Amino acid sequence: MDGTSYNAWRLTSLSTLPGWVLVLACAILCAAIWLSFRGIRAEPSALRRRVLIGLRIAAGVLLLVLLLEPGVELRAESRVRARIALLLDTSRSMRFPAAPGGPSRAEAMLGWLKSRLPDLAALASRFQIDVYGFDKELQPQDPEKLAAQVAQADQLAQGASTDILGALGGAAAAGTGGRPLAGLVVASDGADNAELIEGMTPQASTELQKLNAPVFTLPVGAQALKDLAIDKVVVDDFAFVRNQVTVEVTVSARGFPATDVPLVLKREGQIVAQKTVRLGGGTQRSEAKLSFVPDRTGKFAFQVAAPVYDGEALAQNNSRSFVLKVIRDRVRVVLVVGRPSWDVRFLRQLLKRDPNVDLISFFILRTPGDDTRSSQDELSLIPFPTQEIFQEQLKTFDLVIFQDFGNRPWYHLSQYLDGIASYVREGGALAVIGGEQAFSASDFGGTAIDAVLPVSLASSAPPVEEMPAQVRLTDAGKRHPVTELVPGLAANEQAWARLPQLPGLNTVGPVKDSAQTLLTAQDGRPVLVVGEVGRGRTMALTTDASWYWSFVAAGQEMGPRAYETFWHGAIRWLVRDPALTPMRLAAERTSFDPGGDPPALDVQVRGSDYGAAAGAQLRAQLSSAEDATQRAAGQAVAGPDGTARIALPQLPPGAYKAVVTAKRPDGSEVGEAEEAFVVQPSGAELLQPAPRPDVLRAIAEATRGRVLDDGDRLDTLPFRDPERVEVGQRKSHPLWDRWGVLAALCCIVGAEWTLRRRWGYA
Repeated sequence: MDGTSYNAWRLTSLSTLPGWVLVLACAILCAAIWLSFRGIRAEPSALRRRVLIGLRIAAGVLLLVLLLEPGVELRAESRVRARIALLLDTSRSMRFPAAPGGPSRAEAMLGWLKSRLPDLAALASRFQIDVYGFDKELQPQDPEKLAAQVAQADQLAQGASTDILGALGGAAAAGTGGRPLAGLVVASDGADNAELIEGMTPQASTELQKLNAPVFTLPVGAQALKDLAIDKVVVDDFAFVRNQVTVEVTVSARGFPATDVPLVLKREGQIVAQKTVRLGGGTQRSEAKLSFVPDRTGKFAFQVAAPVYDGEALAQNNSRSFVLKVIRDRVRVVLVVGRPSWDVRFLRQLLKRDPNVDLISFFILRTPGDDTRSSQDELSLIPFPTQEIFQEQLKTFDLVIFQDFGNRPWYHLSQYLDGIASYVREGGALAVIGGEQAFSASDFGGTAIDAVLPVSLASSAPPVEEMPAQVRLTDAGKRHPVTELVPGLAANEQAWARLPQLPGLNTVGPVKDSAQTLLTAQDGRPVLVVGEVGRGRTMALTTDASWYWSFVAAGQEMGPRAYETFWHGAIRWLVRDPALTPMRLAAERTSFDPGGDPPALDVQVRGSDYGAAAGAQLRAQLSSAEDATQRAAGQAVAGPDGTARIALPQLPPGAYKAVVTAKRPDGSEVGEAEEAFVVQPSGAELLQPAPRPDVLRAIAEATRGRVLDDGDRLDTLPFRDPERVEVGQRKSHPLWDRWGVLAALCCIVGAEWTLRRRWGYA
């Protein structure tokens, strides 16, 4: 037996005939009634006319009932409650303070939720309440559990970005059972980074209209109306050394009177540019350009900062950090030649042909001993600009080459030797090439130049030994990039062995302990020696006949490429081309998230001989763009292949410079490498975290909701409450299948026929 309780009924048709058949039947019945009326309209008795027409209509109605098969449908109905969606912002920007010195926005939001729990309980009797946390996606939440976690509110704010419009659309579509939406309540700081709400675009307005429900917004942190922020920093990924770099900065201010705001650009604690912009009052946003000229290559940490004023909502957005890679546009070389020669001609032509080299060369045509009547200004093609080259412009050069050049004819050059040595120690490069006036004949012995060269200049032997020399690779030379003419160890040795002999070599003193001999003559005399001094590099080539490796080799069908390859490799090594750096340091990523995994550095350590420095002790030190002080940050030991990874501690937002030094187990230095990286949020969520009550206000106005205050009660808000009925079960009882209906139809039709015959109608 059916125990269902039916609480509603309605009349319905149980006919299985198609609709067009029923319409046609109605038309036929109407036509029959009309024809009947036309047939009796001449009847003088009004009573007879009414009786006949009435009988015909009654018969038509009964016939229509038989066609429609009427019945009674019993229904079990229930009223469907509408939904209210409560959306709580769980993005990372909610970790910032709601007011200067106050609790975080997440704490303020959960505190408000806790105070509104009675309102939600009252609404639950009329509506279904759905509570969500949202950032870029929705997450269902238990309001009572959230209200009990006010002290741990910041743990809730983990979302990487905020999409308010997406959250509203997701909540509207997330209803179960087809329940209608009565309204939405959004508690957020409004710091939306989906960029659809910005300016309330037509697309955003259309999406909000589709909700078909009012949105009530609660601004969190909206009371903090005073804030200065660096919104954007635009700079190229790389720059050229000694070329001007422009950093475009966009600064915004809210709640400020007209104020001059100083902007400062720092590189590793040193101010490189600054500018003042006018903000506040009627000017809410301003753009500034900060320019500087980098003086050396590498990766550097920079910070653009504005002061933090009293009462600001946030201090974190008053600075932005970035990393800039400075590279060479062209290698700037100054070539100083003691006298013209074939060796000079070949090297000068090689450097002039290289599009990556910017060459400045000076030739000394005579010395004071050649003509006592000539002044020193007449001893070169133009007056020799010693002060300009070796003092004023020295740091603008990447490489200084002394070719068959010495101090003997130029004793007034002595005052610049200390500056040249300092230039090398600070990162410059110096190459000395042999000749009759070079090395022991140069009078550089015992000077600052002698201190930075890889060989000693003091020697009692004649300046030049005219004994032919066949060059050979040393063990260090077999691994060094300067002496790599062709790939492969055996092929490279064979290439050097095939080169023609050199006619003679300069005599030099002992090779210094810190230097490496890459090429020697068959009798052991050094031909090519390289060394590192401070941050700079030096090279000594004890011959003025390296041009033999081009001209004579070409005549012997060996080709000139050995000469070109050697000098290109030497220059790249001297100016520290990153591809030839023996110790390499790379951050795992360019940018690290403050809330993510700590930064890590990958190190590859090779000694000065370019062999793997297995077991090297590595120590990392960090400085920031704001503070140049280096602090210990981690250590590791290089593996058998010379590689290691150094894990750094968790760092606050900023730009950092890492310097890793490597030492052998005996304490001797192996090398040093630098790297720069940034710790900052990967998206706009924490880069532009200022509260945006204007966004929340625009949403409320577009949906005919309103902006709430902390004290507004939720159970008094004008939510939509649409009537919605749901039918659980239904049951039909036919009314037409009774004998009385058929009998009545027969009686009516029979009565009409009888009366028509009796009254004389066929």
